[in-house]
Amino acid sequence: MSEERLITVEIVTLPGQISRFHLVHDYMKLRKAVFIDRMSWPLGQTEGLEFDQYDTFDTTYVVAHRGGEVLGGARIKPTDKRQACGNSMYEYMIRDAYRGLLPGMPVNLCNDAPPLSPDDWELTRLVTLPVKGVAEKILEAANDYLFQVGAKGCLFLGPPAFLRMAERLGWSPQKLGNVVENEDGKFLAFACSVRAPHSAAASN
Repeated sequence: MSEERLITVEIVTLPGQISRFHLVHDYMKLRKAVFIDRMSWPLGQTEGLEFDQYDTFDTTYVVAHRGGEVLGGARIKPTDKRQACGNSMYEYMIRDAYRGLLPGMPVNLCNDAPPLSPDDWELTRLVTLPVKGVAEKILEAANDYLFQVGAKGCLFLGPPAFLRMAERLGWSPQKLGNVVENEDGKFLAFACSVRAPHSAAASN
């Protein structure tokens, strides 16, 4: 059996699956190792974990692991939820950047105001170890979960290569704006329609 076939991807929703929080913990630890230690992004951290105001109890985590080792993950959130943090009321990362609420993040990520809709979710903080097939498995699992909960679309934020990967996997991404740049690198916001899982499509 190939190493790739031994990878498991779990959907962790909180607080209902708090027993699986160790996966989220190790995913946040990986985020710190990659985004803060290696890429030097100026992000918040506590006790070796990277997390921010979007890591809340209405956040769903998609975590890939093998033999107890977390290999990567991403977080997905509905775009119609709001949460207070200090004196600010946050919505979700892409929209809050557009609204100018995230210091250091370009405000021109999107040409138009991003949606606030239960039909649209956002995927951010995709991070993986250099293991073949992990990112693809995370994205497929995220899509399948979103299909199950009735979501219609998903917004993404990442480097331009992220869009090219989505195209390679068979999605039809639509750019929400131009490629923008700050001290942390180049970013692109785009949206994809949620599609039927491959297993469901194959049975029809």
